Amino acid sequence: MELDPIIAQMLELGKGQPALQTLSVAEARAGMALRVEAVRPFAPVAVDTQDLSIPTKAGPLPVRLYTPHGAQHPLPTLVWLHGGGWVLGSIETHDNVCRFLSTHGPLLVISVDYRLAPEAKAPAQQQDAAAALHWAAANAAAHGGDPARLLVGGDSAGGNLAALAALATRADGPALAGQLLVYPVTDFPADAHASYAENAEFGLSREAMEWFWAHWLPDTSAPDATTAPLRAADLSGLPPAYVITASHDVLRDEGLAYAGRLHAAGVETVHDHVDGTIHGFFSMGGLAPIATETLNRAARWAASTKAVA
Repeated sequence: MELDPIIAQMLELGKGQPALQTLSVAEARAGMALRVEAVRPFAPVAVDTQDLSIPTKAGPLPVRLYTPHGAQHPLPTLVWLHGGGWVLGSIETHDNVCRFLSTHGPLLVISVDYRLAPEAKAPAQQQDAAAALHWAAANAAAHGGDPARLLVGGDSAGGNLAALAALATRADGPALAGQLLVYPVTDFPADAHASYAENAEFGLSREAMEWFWAHWLPDTSAPDATTAPLRAADLSGLPPAYVITASHDVLRDEGLAYAGRLHAAGVETVHDHVDGTIHGFFSMGGLAPIATETLNRAARWAASTKAVA
């Protein structure tokens, strides 16, 4: 399978940059911000936004609410957890993604500026995701959202946090109508996942993923079911899932494996495998049609989820 021409062009433009794992955290964050600014002009999607701060045990948690123009309320409500390897990313780096999802659902999107590693290691990010979901369940209605159609979603490391949050809600609530997992991190890099070797030349690498995990996990911890959802013993009883994987992504196989296990556990699962594209393409809406089309499918699925009791 060849790369989509626009995706291939974007990949070519990025060649010659220093490998992520050779950078400091500050350098890596600055580099991600520059890449986002290069894409932002292609996604001028107008929605109403509101920046708020959620009180949590760890302190104020910033969130941004996205409400599409002219949509009929109450709206399905998606709590979005951005990607970036738990180390990079912010509300700003994923602003374009949230605008697309909100508009094409239509959805009330709540983007969470969770704490980053290594300043805050696991389980700080899981705690922030849980706090955001509980806040959304209690407050979505006041902002035009439907708490009975509450979803969690995210891309890459955000997909990891979304999957972990869905697992946690089985015991702690709130009830979820769905989980949107975009090329999620579900396992620690392992030779069992052939995609790490097959797709090493397409941006994200095994070495970069190991760099991310090393910054996120506490020094005495190893990956387990609290950080790697593929290692959870039981996936039954989870909300419906929409899992997106990309053909030329090192995370492809662990995403495939997680979608397969969800289906085997009786979870209503849609697996959207996108050929000809790479990790990170979901953030290229408006620039690459393959990304815009995938964003539209994901948003429509989220908006179609059924209310839970």
